[in-house]
Amino acid sequence: QVQLVESGGGLVQPGGSLRLSCAASGRTFGTYAVGWFRQAPGKEREFVAAINLSGDNTVYANSVKGRFTISRDNPRNTAYLQMDILTPEDTAVYYCAKAEYGMGPGAYDYWGQGTQVTVSS
Repeated sequence: QVQLVESGGGLVQPGGSLRLSCAASGRTFGTYAVGWFRQAPGKEREFVAAINLSGDNTVYANSVKGRFTISRDNPRNTAYLQMDILTPEDTAVYYCAKAEYGMGPGAYDYWGQGTQVTVSS
């Protein structure tokens, strides 16, 4: 049984940066893809980024491409989302998730509890 715990959220000013972490337990971390999603108030959850098992393939939503970077450290059982040049539109609860097959937006079968990111001056 996989468990995912996000951390690193908080309040940041526009233009600032945050790094989110997703700590995994319960299974060998390198056996599944990891994705990040977000959900803003009143909106549906949306795909942000994903990384494959070995970490050598990544995909990003157009809205974050060039500003966010997803990575993973398999020996440390942790995935990361580096977020730069943040804007108020990035305000949301951010979730990490795992996928057994593939890494597209529809492949995920388990999500963590989320961490709040608020971008405001």
